[in-house]
Amino acid sequence: MHFIFLAAILLLVGCGSGEKTMNDLVPPVAQQREKILSIHGHDRVDEYYWIRDDKRTDPDVLKLLADENAYTKAVMADSEQLQSELFDEMSNRLAAEDRTVPVLTGKYLYFREYHEGGEYPVYIRAPADTPGDEEVILDANSLSEGHEFYQIGNWSVSPGEDLLAYAEDTVSRREYTIRFKDLGSGQRLEDEIQNVAPSIAWAADNRTVFYVDKNPDTLLPYRVYRHKVGTARSEDVLVYEEMDDAFYTSVYTTRSRKYIVISLGSTDSSEIRLLKADAPESSPTVFLSREDDHEYRLRHIDGMFYIRTNWMATNFRLMKVEDDNIGDKSKWQEVIPHRQDVLLKDVEIFIGHIVVVEQINGLPRLRIIALDDGHVRLVNFPDPAYTVRLHSNPEVDTHLLRYVYSSLTTPESVFEFNMESGESVLLKEEKVLGGYDRTRYRSERIVFTARDGVRVPVSLVYRTDLFKRGTNPIYIYAYGSYGFSMNPSFASKRLSLLDRGFVYAIVHVRGGEELGRHWYDDGKLLNKKNTFYDFIDGSKFLVEEGYGDAHKVFAAGGSAGGLLMGVVANEAPELYKGIIADVPFVDVITTMLDESIPLTTGEFNEWGDPKNKQYYDYMLSYSPYDQVKAQHYPNMLVTTGLYDSQVQYFEPVKWVSRLRRLKLDDNLLLIDIDMESGHGGASGRYERHRLDALEYAFILGLLGGS
Repeated sequence: MHFIFLAAILLLVGCGSGEKTMNDLVPPVAQQREKILSIHGHDRVDEYYWIRDDKRTDPDVLKLLADENAYTKAVMADSEQLQSELFDEMSNRLAAEDRTVPVLTGKYLYFREYHEGGEYPVYIRAPADTPGDEEVILDANSLSEGHEFYQIGNWSVSPGEDLLAYAEDTVSRREYTIRFKDLGSGQRLEDEIQNVAPSIAWAADNRTVFYVDKNPDTLLPYRVYRHKVGTARSEDVLVYEEMDDAFYTSVYTTRSRKYIVISLGSTDSSEIRLLKADAPESSPTVFLSREDDHEYRLRHIDGMFYIRTNWMATNFRLMKVEDDNIGDKSKWQEVIPHRQDVLLKDVEIFIGHIVVVEQINGLPRLRIIALDDGHVRLVNFPDPAYTVRLHSNPEVDTHLLRYVYSSLTTPESVFEFNMESGESVLLKEEKVLGGYDRTRYRSERIVFTARDGVRVPVSLVYRTDLFKRGTNPIYIYAYGSYGFSMNPSFASKRLSLLDRGFVYAIVHVRGGEELGRHWYDDGKLLNKKNTFYDFIDGSKFLVEEGYGDAHKVFAAGGSAGGLLMGVVANEAPELYKGIIADVPFVDVITTMLDESIPLTTGEFNEWGDPKNKQYYDYMLSYSPYDQVKAQHYPNMLVTTGLYDSQVQYFEPVKWVSRLRRLKLDDNLLLIDIDMESGHGGASGRYERHRLDALEYAFILGLLGGS
């Protein structure tokens, strides 16, 4: 039937010598089948609950999804040439032939290459003493053949450097299959471990691998198994099972290769169990038992554990303890104290140095501390808004540190820093083809005052010759959840907006961690509305300050940022010409009451548990799906993926269905449903830009230009 619907739409588009307009197209109308959802003496009516189909086989659901895609395609038909141009622009900025900086691990250099026309990377290694003798260890292009989606989630070479374990996903629900390859013969082994997390940890015997099984219903990683290469999965031994659904389980080998780490983490608590890598059949030892509101992470080197911990340290501090004294915090020694104005984000330990990634005044910095005399070096960065992270640094006995730098105008760049001399050397900068000239663009870091008096930072970029105060279209982005900081970095696709006169802005709303742990705490649970208010107030500020024309304001966010988009669409629709909501988490109450849905139980400390009436009432007051009302809404483009395991497809589809029924305007409301992918969208380096091209064409079409 959906083919008939599509044909009818295309007939309307093509007939009448162009007399028909988009308003003549009739959007799909989802059936209403009322379901009463009751708790705390309160009833909610969900007329679109039926759209949830966990098996993704219901013909009525599939017809609705097909009809929605057909409608979007028909409405956007006039922009197909523009979409093609945008896709070509974005794709042509990527270097067809590209290679990452080689990383020395053991006796080999490891790197990735992209080859002309290839959607996926080729993984290569070469002996350090004869680097010309390269060998392909994985070719994701050939492995992806026959699959609409393909992703290598993780890979790990055995201690003997002759075996490779890798985790691949061909469905996009983050249910991986771990496979093995003999690097000597190049042959794939028969071992196959399906429906697991991508975690891989090799023991020292070169034959034992630890992995994490997933719950088949909730998709939570919860069981750690021990596998011997060459044996059947049925012979694998259960090492640990996590019984608390609020905790996620992963495994890895320490950089020292001395320990297998079983990491158990919730949004506000941690527990780590250890096995000695040379005794893989031993029982795990608890490093420190879990405690409420205590998060910690480990690094191990030379008989010492270093602990990044928020024990009596809101912004975290660094402690250390000898191997023989684990399990007792009283034995911990402080290395870097807690600081009220500095967030300790990450740490790496070398034989002679400690490297710390800190966040101060909303921006990261690198601090290098010499272990012999305590001498401190700070790495300085030139841009007003930027991001820095540590690169792969597997070798511990070295004075060379690699880090990655990027800004809104600087493509991703890998540097090598000499921790003894203080000199930084650029090893590689991401190529941006097509004549990109960073001097033509300006980046700024500004601050505004939110309605409760809190100062909120904004990072923005624009092309200087196209900027005229008060006249530019502006694209405003935010996320604001899980303490994830939206540090400003470069994205070549963004040039397609900047070169058409757009200002691009990131509002660093509360709920991230840009200004320290309190910034996160002030945007979660019963403080969640601060996230939404910050974005709305920031949008107004940017217009008032002349960074955007009030009639050309666009907002965008994805996942939890899509929740933000849903709230601002309900609360401040008049501010925005258009909204892009990617894989939006919009049916907050229903999802958080259903513990069979992946991720729900682990999210209670982020959003609240609606079985508690205080949280129920608060969450209900902002839940985008529950707060849809009869009012005018901006033009909106929503995206989702049929196999999304993080925000299930039915949330955005239900939301669009209810918006269609209740909104009072003729503004565009479109949804694009990728029938082959999940939360991250298409997997190919080029193919993923098709959705970017659609979104940008949607925005440009609303401005009446190209």
